[in-house]
Amino acid sequence: MDFAQLTQLARKLALEAGDRIMEIYGRPDFEVRAKGDASPVTEADEAADAVISAGLRAAFPEVPLITEEQAASHALTARTFFIVDPLDGTKEFVQRRGDFTVNIAYVQEGVPTLGVVYAPAKDRLFYTRADGASVEETGPFDKERPGPTRVLRVAVPDNEALMVVASKSHRDQATDDYISRYAVRDMTSAGSSLKFCLVATGEADLYPRLGRTMEWDTAAGDAVLRGAGGRVVRFDDHTVLGYGKPGWDNPFFIAFAPGVALK
Repeated sequence: MDFAQLTQLARKLALEAGDRIMEIYGRPDFEVRAKGDASPVTEADEAADAVISAGLRAAFPEVPLITEEQAASHALTARTFFIVDPLDGTKEFVQRRGDFTVNIAYVQEGVPTLGVVYAPAKDRLFYTRADGASVEETGPFDKERPGPTRVLRVAVPDNEALMVVASKSHRDQATDDYISRYAVRDMTSAGSSLKFCLVATGEADLYPRLGRTMEWDTAAGDAVLRGAGGRVVRFDDHTVLGYGKPGWDNPFFIAFAPGVALK
């Protein structure tokens, strides 16, 4: 695998998918349907999926590809694969809040080693470089030529004054009870995989998720956080969150900057 080529392609596809998403987002109305699990899906999800899937399959036909919109038709038999959420945060999209993202990840032997997270409504673009470091690129974004970037590094946490980020649409009492175990300086909320990126940039120290997620929800953000020196572990035993699990379901997890004294 040529990681420099893959990074450039994944970045470009995320930007192209973001263009399609924003085109639909800008309309006065768009169709929203319910999937089998009652979660919403829009034409923007499907348009972004088509852009990314076509690009990855053309460039890397030998690598298995799992996407949220096509997962039901795939049985995962490999430990190395692409996993994509073409529009993470569909609820945020439908409610016209800007916290939705395009997520593209490459998983090697259960570890997300490359990730792109693009928030088109917020003009924020994060990705892992070929050398494994994570960066945020500043816009305007040229699809062919990457612009200026800054290398990301997690904050050094103060366990007496932690900054916590939690889900905007899936916050519940169990999450609040868990957060209450910590000495918290302040809290913020964000949708989609942006929460991982806020830990990666040092804008937050801790992101607990006590709710259902799928691997396509987390892989790209997980890769970006790992590349910034952060960690993502299972909630139950604090072992590293792995990928390629049957059904692509994640357990509850905690994303954090090393130095946070996990409870």
